[in-house]
Formats: sequence, C-alpha cells, structure tokens
Amino acid sequence: MNSSVVSTQERTEGRHSRLLAAQEAVNNILLGKDHQVRLAFCCLLARGHLLIEDVPGVGKTTLAHAMARTIGSDYQRIQFTSDLLPADILGVSIFKREKDTFEFHPGPIFSQVILADEVNRATPKTQSALLEGMAEGQVTIENDTHVLPSPFFVMATQNPVDLVGTYPLPDSQLDRFLLSFSLGYPDPVAERELLTSEDRSRMLNRTEALLTPGDIHGLQEDCEKIHASENLLDYIQALLLETRDERWFETGLSPRAGLALLNASRAHAFLENRDFVTPEDVKTIFVGLARHRLSPTSGFSQSPEEQIGELLDQVPIP
Repeated sequence: MNSSVVSTQERTEGRHSRLLAAQEAVNNILLGKDHQVRLAFCCLLARGHLLIEDVPGVGKTTLAHAMARTIGSDYQRIQFTSDLLPADILGVSIFKREKDTFEFHPGPIFSQVILADEVNRATPKTQSALLEGMAEGQVTIENDTHVLPSPFFVMATQNPVDLVGTYPLPDSQLDRFLLSFSLGYPDPVAERELLTSEDRSRMLNRTEALLTPGDIHGLQEDCEKIHASENLLDYIQALLLETRDERWFETGLSPRAGLALLNASRAHAFLENRDFVTPEDVKTIFVGLARHRLSPTSGFSQSPEEQIGELLDQVPIP
C-alpha cells in the first residue's frame, strides 16, 4: 500500500481516537448527559450551531466551556441582556487621531467557540447580529467584511419562552441552529455524584485540550466522506415530505433542514466509527433537528418532541 495512503489513514484514525477521548472528557464533567454531549459533537462536526433550551443551573454553560477546552479552541461567553447592542457583539471602529483613520476593534464574536448565553433576553435587533456570522462565517461592519475564525461554533442557550423578559427568536434565526435540545435535570445517580465529587469549575480549569483547530477541520472533512446510500436518501426525503403534511405541522422542514439532517447523520455515523449512514443515525438526529423548526398544528395536545416521535413511527424505513 502506498505510504502516503497509510499515513493519511493513520492521521484519520488518530484524530478519531482523540475525538472520542474529548467526548468522554466532556461526559466526565457533565454527568449523565451522554446523548446530549454526542449531539453537541455531531453539531460541531457537521459545521452547525447548537441551541439549548432549559432552566438555569442544569449545565448549559458547563457543556459549552468543557467542549471549548477539550477541542483546544478560543472561547468567549456573551451574556445577552435587554440593553446589549449589536456593536457589543461584533465590535466597533474607533477613530485614531494620530493615524487619521478608523481602526476596527473586534468584538467577542471573533472567537472559535461562542456561548450566546440567554440569547432570547436580547432584543431582536441584537439577536440578528449573530445571523450573518452563523450563516456565512463572516460579519459586515460599515461596508467592510471581516472573516470569522475557523472553526466557528455557536452554542446558544435560551430560557423557556414563558419566562418574563424574553424575546422569541425569529424563524430565520432558529433555522441557523442545526440542532436543539434540552438538558433536563440529572438522574439521581448523576446528581449524587455531583453533590459528592469535585467542583466542576475546578475540573474545567485543569481540563486539557485533546484536539486542535486543525484536527477539527480534518474531522469535519472526514465526516463529509461518510457514504449515504440511495435508500438512505429516500428515507430522509420521506421524512421531509411527511413533515410538510398539514395534519402534523403548520410548515414543514425546508431543503436546508434536509441537508442539515444528512450532514448531522454523517457526523453521528462517524462518531460510531462507521463509514456509512444508517436509518438509526437519522432517527437519532431527527428530533434535535426538527424540534425548534416545527410548530404543531392547532388541536394537538402533545409536545413537539412527542409529535415528532409519532411522525418517525409513521414513516417506514426502506
């Protein structure tokens, strides 16, 4: 076998083993949330962004910080409040008298991992400051385009929409998040370990980087090579078509959501150390992809997750 092929395979295997180690390190900090941690890594590998909706104190910030530490990336936390302005996120140009010119001072969005904490406490105008960066990896300020660091991964937390002082995210913003989930309360075993073990902030402080930004680029490219068969694509299209039936939801999933589903399913297959996607990968990803994009039609008493689960049961696997 060609030596260059062998070295490429060894690099891929090495990246994959370090990826699994990084995932396990996050699991050791955020106890009892293996499924959500896996979805977060799928989102990163599929070049997407993540939305977490839950009450305060269940580990949303801990998850973001732990991922940033283990993947060796720059990290910024932006606390969204009602008086936050777009310039507080993007940055500003300041006039330098000695140079007789404006000098751009980048804001916190110029980091590789962003925690947009309580994003729905800011006004819609401020929320939209994230939109271009999430969609295109760049921001435009005063007619100048600035490229964001790569990889660029936004993890946003959202308070339940019935809390006072929140502004619902518009559909265009929600659609920029590849996946969404709720962490929920820990089970009794995990909660007891949290109560009796070392403080999580101290664990975070000594957590070492197991990957580099270059590794992340390589892993993202590895995921894009995962094979999806014609039957698998038929299954994805059948799911998309079913969501567009008016008896389920007000509006169905868009073609962009279909591409996101395929990319995230490839990432899940890669984490499972397979070079092909199965329907189980798609089903594992589907609820997290659809829950923030679909609104049940009037008359349904089920939660969006329950209705999406029922829809999954209705679509046969090829």
